[in-house]
Amino acid sequence: MSFTVSAAEPLQSPVGVGIIGLSARGGWAARAHVPALEALKGKFELRALSASSAESARAAGQKYGIPLAFGSAEELVRRDEVDLVVVTVKVPHHRRLVEAALHAGKNVLCEWPLANGLAEAEQLAGLAARAGVRGFVGLQARASPALRYTRDLVAEGYVGEVLSTSMIASGGAWGPTFSSGSEYLLDRDNGATMLTIPFGHTIDALSTVLGEFTETTATTAVRRPRVTNAETGESTTMTTADQVAVTGVLETGAVASVHYRGGSSRGTNFHWEINGTDGDLIVTAPSGHLQLVPVTLHGARGNDARLTALAVPDTYEWVPSTAGRSDEPGYALAHAYADLHDDLTEGTRTAPDFGHAVRRHRLLDSIDRAATTGERFRLDP
Repeated sequence: MSFTVSAAEPLQSPVGVGIIGLSARGGWAARAHVPALEALKGKFELRALSASSAESARAAGQKYGIPLAFGSAEELVRRDEVDLVVVTVKVPHHRRLVEAALHAGKNVLCEWPLANGLAEAEQLAGLAARAGVRGFVGLQARASPALRYTRDLVAEGYVGEVLSTSMIASGGAWGPTFSSGSEYLLDRDNGATMLTIPFGHTIDALSTVLGEFTETTATTAVRRPRVTNAETGESTTMTTADQVAVTGVLETGAVASVHYRGGSSRGTNFHWEINGTDGDLIVTAPSGHLQLVPVTLHGARGNDARLTALAVPDTYEWVPSTAGRSDEPGYALAHAYADLHDDLTEGTRTAPDFGHAVRRHRLLDSIDRAATTGERFRLDP
């Protein structure tokens, strides 16, 4: 199933943004979206926000200097000042809030995962297509300068023909302890799991660099069915997998192997090798959340006896004010917003949209079914 969004009238800069879920107490929107938009001042203007109550919205509006603050998303999406609605709340609420924005005729950027499962994602993509607006999804790892450089090195033949790729990573969360307020991550029915969040972000980056999966097999397990609140000492049940091991074949014929572990390792928390007929590329990072962390790239080819560090050329830094700040949460997101701005104002189609989100949800769904049935699943590239 594919989705095509009808062409919308290009917008003028600055694009007016309204964020659903921006809180004065902090959170992801405050740590990443606000600085990312600030880095692109002139292209975007943060004009509105909504929070869980009118009081919370007023506090956030005062803190961030945002003129329009609402106690409900329904009020925000109706404002003419808002060209782009950004949904930054927990996954179980994505569908309702994205639908509200689409019904109001607004372009939408929704945090990843787009929805709680493939069926919901397909419904939202179909609704965006019928509404004739642009729907985008927050898969920002692919916009990171280091990963775009890696993609280009592969495309230019740095490693020759890619034979295989191997990745091992830690999920950070989904380990022996959890923090208060993150309990919803432990229940697989909420759709916010290690498979959907860090694995989903990073497998999207892998596919950007090396191409799509055409076959998958998988093993998943809940190795820690009881986990402990780090603050209270109380234990609770975890039903989402803390071990995800996937093997498969990419559209180029290359063999892929990916293993995500819950929590953190005393050894390796992210290591990705790309091995080819004439060279090797190694991507390392401090965690398996490739959308959040700085990336280091090493390579060797031909007669090279050892790996050497590969510096990312300055031309890959699209957002000058973020250069050298790859350890900040909004770094990759600012580059993703730069892509999104061009799509909205020039009619390009570069940023991952709802149709792309469906493709990524379909891959995760195939992994989940492969793990459940023990079968090999085939996908269209």
